[in-house]
Amino acid sequence: MDDDSDLLTIGRLAQRTGLTVRTLRFWSDEGAIPPVARSAGGYRLYDAGSVARVELVRTLRELGLGLDDVCRVLDGRASIAEIADAHVAALDARIRSLRTSRAVLSTVSKRGSTAEETALMNRLARLSAAERVQIIDDFKRDLIGGLDLDPRLRDRLRDLRIDLPEDPTPEQVDAWIELAELVRDPGFRARMRAFLELSTPPPGVSGKTLPGANIFWARQVVNTVAEARERGIEPGTPAAAEVIAQMFRDADLVAVLRCLEAGIEAGAEQYRVLVGRVRGQRSAPDATMELNWLARALREEAGECPRSS
Repeated sequence: MDDDSDLLTIGRLAQRTGLTVRTLRFWSDEGAIPPVARSAGGYRLYDAGSVARVELVRTLRELGLGLDDVCRVLDGRASIAEIADAHVAALDARIRSLRTSRAVLSTVSKRGSTAEETALMNRLARLSAAERVQIIDDFKRDLIGGLDLDPRLRDRLRDLRIDLPEDPTPEQVDAWIELAELVRDPGFRARMRAFLELSTPPPGVSGKTLPGANIFWARQVVNTVAEARERGIEPGTPAAAEVIAQMFRDADLVAVLRCLEAGIEAGAEQYRVLVGRVRGQRSAPDATMELNWLARALREEAGECPRSS
């Protein structure tokens, strides 16, 4: 305390506020806490108002504001609300970026990815919304282009939207990376196209269901198989034959099996699960094991049926 007044030296101000002299001197030099006076020796002096000002500066700095913004608030050039609004937007962007980084690093850790794979995943994760839509549109165009599909089915497939929400979770970003890699794979596209050809009716018969067409999307089939597996029923047994007969009745089992195997080879179940994860939907669990059981059971039964050409 100065001997002739109630003013504080910067050392006493540091004691009062719990901050270091170095920090206070920097803030003072930047204009955030200007001295109210100078001692005879030229030292900076502060008053009780300076203590309150230091506390406000400390609060704003802890909230992430730069000294330039702090000074704008303190000088009345901007309100705290205005500055806060701008910083909320910046923080939201930063949070989204951090979530994306976490998702990429998590995927890299799980896969043991190389540097090249890591770079690719990072690019896929940080694509703009328009770029993500383009990837899916290219996939759909390659998938249905040239196929003789019912116009209404073609429209549904073309209009199917698959994209991340505005504020995705790390799990959604991770699923998007995997999905984007999958749909950009020419081999996957070819296999899915073959599956689509076997499982979708041509124009004029849209009201009919092709044998096996709904296996990948009918939960009743999957649930029936899951119950059979829980009961310990093995493919090739009379009990399995009864399950197959109840599900497919008079259907052409060879055609059903052909469609099912095409879907398994294509990875249709993986695609379905990834799409649900990207959208954040509570989709049905992965049914790969059930589908493989069904394929084995159908092979046993279809082996006793006349093979179609």
